[in-house]
Amino acid sequence: MSIIKINNLSKCYRIGAQEEGYSTIREAIMKGITAPFRNFAKLQKLTKFKNNQEEEDMIWALKDISLEVEKGEVLGIIGRNGSGKTTLLKILSSITSPTKGLAELHGRVSSLLEVGTGFHPELTGRENIFLNGAILGMKKKEIKKSFDDIVAFSEIGKFIDTPVKRYSNGMWVRLAFAVAAYLQPEILLIDEVLAVGDIAFQKKCLGRTKEAAKGGRTVLFVSHNMGAVRSLCQKAIWLDKGQIIKKGEVNEVVRDYERVQMNEVNQSSSFNKRDLKDIKNSNFYISSVEMINSRGEKTTLFRYNDKINLIVNFNGVLQADRYSLEFHIYNELGQLVSQGISGFYHGKYFSNETKNASIEIGPLALTSGKYRILLKVMTRTAQADIWENAIGFDIIECQPFATSWEMSTLREGTCVIQHSFKELKKDN
Repeated sequence: MSIIKINNLSKCYRIGAQEEGYSTIREAIMKGITAPFRNFAKLQKLTKFKNNQEEEDMIWALKDISLEVEKGEVLGIIGRNGSGKTTLLKILSSITSPTKGLAELHGRVSSLLEVGTGFHPELTGRENIFLNGAILGMKKKEIKKSFDDIVAFSEIGKFIDTPVKRYSNGMWVRLAFAVAAYLQPEILLIDEVLAVGDIAFQKKCLGRTKEAAKGGRTVLFVSHNMGAVRSLCQKAIWLDKGQIIKKGEVNEVVRDYERVQMNEVNQSSSFNKRDLKDIKNSNFYISSVEMINSRGEKTTLFRYNDKINLIVNFNGVLQADRYSLEFHIYNELGQLVSQGISGFYHGKYFSNETKNASIEIGPLALTSGKYRILLKVMTRTAQADIWENAIGFDIIECQPFATSWEMSTLREGTCVIQHSFKELKKDN
């Protein structure tokens, strides 16, 4: 049974044009007299669109979208910025109306589109919970039943009777997600707003969303985090310039989307220079890092079993006589995948006069996805410098066992461990 039906949905916006200046007093007087007529004509133009009409001041945020979502399905919506993802959710939430086409939703809808959506800033957290429940058509008794769970999940218990205008963005998002997830809507719409929360809260939200999906609720999930999309969704659609490029099984759609995105990656991303504002110890710090593959090419794109070479450069003078260099690799969900420490692991220490060092990492036994590297300098007694987002890289293909399909078809895991299978024959 389809709980969401979208048929030839389109949304068009007009870009305002700058008024021409007045060159003479006579022109100013004449334009003042004719202004009401011109404004009426502009209003008509802003609200009337002809089919397949193309003009310079028109932008089609969505164009002829057709889609059906089954009850209990978790659908990922991916695409670059400006592709129409948020516009689609706003139409489904009845925040804005389509230019043409139809969207049918059968069930109560709860949405989490941006910080502040659905909350009245002058009301307290408690009052906003009951207000949102009433908007969804719930009885007071039903809202009370979920109230304690909402407060516990949002972790803002002692602020629940404080006006939400005094909440931080993180507190606002936590409460908004808890309200959206616990007030039992049949359809849950989630935009990139989860990026505001910290990593621990994101994991918590993903877990709660999985529970909601298992309970039979339908979820539309917009995110730039492909790891979260893979982990949460069964199917996905890829939007670009307001149109569906591909729809289907989540790993296939994400894989094709990432390949296109990666082909557009500029080689300049293989070199990253440190922003001086991020440096806490100006006496000694990592100044830049460059990423090279085993063939000597500057790149951030790697395949399974490739090796990464990092060229790390330092500035300043270290007070200690020697130091150790570390790297930490994190996946898209912020989970630590691997680390290496020159001193502790390899007994390799650098003298305080060293200004350049290299780190060879690999072979990379990682599944397809995006990863980031943290770099750290340690002396015997203290941390000398840390660069949390030093550089990132992508694993674009993972076919470790010479199969015709990629390991990205697996829904869980970040590393590939070598293994084998064999049949054991019973002795007679």
